[in-house]
Amino acid sequence: MKSNSIIIALIGGIAIVLFAFILGNAYTFKFKASNTINVTGNAKKDFESDIVKWSASYSRKSMDLAAASEQLKQDRELVRQFLIKQGVNAKEILFNAVNINREFSYHSDGSGNNYNTFTGYSLSQSVSIESKDLDKVDNASREISTLISQGLELSSNAPNYYYSKLEDLKLELISQASQNAKQRASNIAQEAGSSLGDLIKADLGIFQITGQNDNEEYSYGGAFNTTSRSKTANITVKASYRAD
Repeated sequence: MKSNSIIIALIGGIAIVLFAFILGNAYTFKFKASNTINVTGNAKKDFESDIVKWSASYSRKSMDLAAASEQLKQDRELVRQFLIKQGVNAKEILFNAVNINREFSYHSDGSGNNYNTFTGYSLSQSVSIESKDLDKVDNASREISTLISQGLELSSNAPNYYYSKLEDLKLELISQASQNAKQRASNIAQEAGSSLGDLIKADLGIFQITGQNDNEEYSYGGAFNTTSRSKTANITVKASYRAD
């Protein structure tokens, strides 16, 4: 009996020691976890687009398919010559395939019977340009409407602007935003009479591209402005540091 009591006492003692050890570690972990500094670093940069994409479309309609095709061919040459005169590189001018539609007008007689009448063939074609010569393409997109006076049924779209080194810009801003986050955390730690410890966690925010000096709002999925030639890139980094 005495031996059993000793064993029970030893087991109880070991259990108390283990419980105290676990409790102490839990408190230490909780203390360390609660002594963190959470910050959001930010970086932004203004930049200029270096690629422009522009497109326009023109169409012809005729009861005779061959006649409409010939008219569209003449329009295509008129557009090509105009763009070349504007200084656009001929190799950057792309004419897409011709679309052909048979058009009808729909009628209903007094008895409620419906019928349709063939009104002709409608042919359309689009032209597009992708270039690094932004000034010439911009000017051509504004001036091409003058061809309407020559009988061309033309619709011109607004140019879209892009940046060829976007990935390099993104990496640069991530680095700057990370440094900004660390500096903010260091300032907070210093003001609190502590020192900045190791990085615990970092999350990258959404990459945003907006037009310069525009009241353009950021979006949850990331803004990607293509209508402005001058742009602003912005990115955030959320970081958590241990305070020692």
